[in-house]
Amino acid sequence: MAGSQDYRPDARNDSALIWLNGELVTRENAKVSLFDAGFSMGDGVWEGLRLHKGRLLFLEAHLDRLFAGAAAIGLDIGLDRSGVTAALHRVLEANAMTDGVHVRLMVTRGPKSTINQDPRNALGRSTIAITAEHKAPAPEVAGDGLALHTASIRCTPASMFDMRLNSHSRLNLIMALLEAIAAGADEALMLDPDGFVSSCNATNFFFVRGGVVFTSTGEFCFNGITRGHVIDLCRQSGAPIRLGAFAVEDARTAEEAFVTGTMGGVTPVRRIDESILGACPGPMTQRLRGQYAALKDADARKDVAA
Repeated sequence: MAGSQDYRPDARNDSALIWLNGELVTRENAKVSLFDAGFSMGDGVWEGLRLHKGRLLFLEAHLDRLFAGAAAIGLDIGLDRSGVTAALHRVLEANAMTDGVHVRLMVTRGPKSTINQDPRNALGRSTIAITAEHKAPAPEVAGDGLALHTASIRCTPASMFDMRLNSHSRLNLIMALLEAIAAGADEALMLDPDGFVSSCNATNFFFVRGGVVFTSTGEFCFNGITRGHVIDLCRQSGAPIRLGAFAVEDARTAEEAFVTGTMGGVTPVRRIDESILGACPGPMTQRLRGQYAALKDADARKDVAA
């Protein structure tokens, strides 16, 4: 079994430097205090980015989401957009990285005077860490597709826990994935509070019936940048797409399905619960995968901001 986040191991990652609070450190020295709000409470936000042909793809959209998430939880990152951008480029340059790299940017509320939930106990300086690793999606995932299991754990509304916030708190998603793994699947398909198809535990979900692409409204799923691009690609290319509340049985009887995410881009699905889909990857999945690859290449050709 292989999840949507699986990748081919690369020995270069063993010696890759990590950006931690303004310093470049080795993996062995990339440490934070046990009093850090991110470690003790999962109190922070993060972004995952891809380095493609020398460019951090869709950087401005990722920065928009990062700063919006920080504002939503009252977190002062301590750097402005140009400062964050400079830090990202510094770690890439230090590691001589130019392509096929996955970057994880993590910001927490930082050290606290004591371990509890109260953000007023934070000492006033955020913790910022950036890892950059050579990561190519595992070829068997892209070729064979994913097996999904419909989990009992539901996606939550913003009034309970906003799925659109890239929070360090992921335990509900991990529990859904554990349930999927126990069922012999690769990833969990999660439903919204009303029982309609919403999201997977680490990616966004689409299915195709009668040549029409279906996906959730977006109210209860990740605010995925790749998801947004795929929706736009459908609209721009004339592929019929519907956003709405759809029953899981509609997905199980689909002609094809796929998931989207920064790591894997557009990844096909071969099975949902006990239902084997008709094509993997199907023609629409292949079409959108090709269009997304072209979109990445076009973004990589843009001038990189200083």
